[in-house]
Amino acid sequence: MTTRIKICGITNLVDAQLAVELGADALGFIFYRQSKRSIAPALAAEICAALPPFVAKVGVFVNESEAAIMKTLADCQLDVIQLHGEELPGFCRRFPVKVIKAIRVRDMASLPAAKEYDVDALLLDTYTAEQRGGTGQTFDWKLAQQAKMLLRPPIVLSGGLTPENVGEAIRRVEPFAVDVASGVEAEPGRKDPEKLRRFFKACRQN
Repeated sequence: MTTRIKICGITNLVDAQLAVELGADALGFIFYRQSKRSIAPALAAEICAALPPFVAKVGVFVNESEAAIMKTLADCQLDVIQLHGEELPGFCRRFPVKVIKAIRVRDMASLPAAKEYDVDALLLDTYTAEQRGGTGQTFDWKLAQQAKMLLRPPIVLSGGLTPENVGEAIRRVEPFAVDVASGVEAEPGRKDPEKLRRFFKACRQN
């Protein structure tokens, strides 16, 4: 099965268009004000409106209210919601689109609670105390292999992926999808075209 590719932290149309041209299956827009890659809903809506069909538009939220998520969902015509905070399982079932729940992986003890989530996919990201996502740090991929056996939903692998290591990550974990932000950036919120090209090439060599 071909591993899907999500490019996250999109903040401008140029980066979005290049990612689509290279074959991105999904683009992520971060609506978390404390993120270095946050985007205003109005700008995200403009970018989303310019995208071709069959590219999933993913809104990333952290401990946001249901009302705020629903408004952004409608304004930006999002296809998928990614919840990256301490959202409870019941909260994740309230939305009329597909939901990805992010699990911040520190050790094996991080995984059992993920069984409670009845969602469309689980995104495994690196735990750090300082920030949520975009850390540029990997976690032990053996835990991702364990997660595939323990958990029902498809696994999206994130955390510290780069053009140099994504090929090995795909071979070892065989995730449904990979998700990258900082690993293909020139600076936070702006992608590096050459890194993007090399990332896609590395994914396709598997």
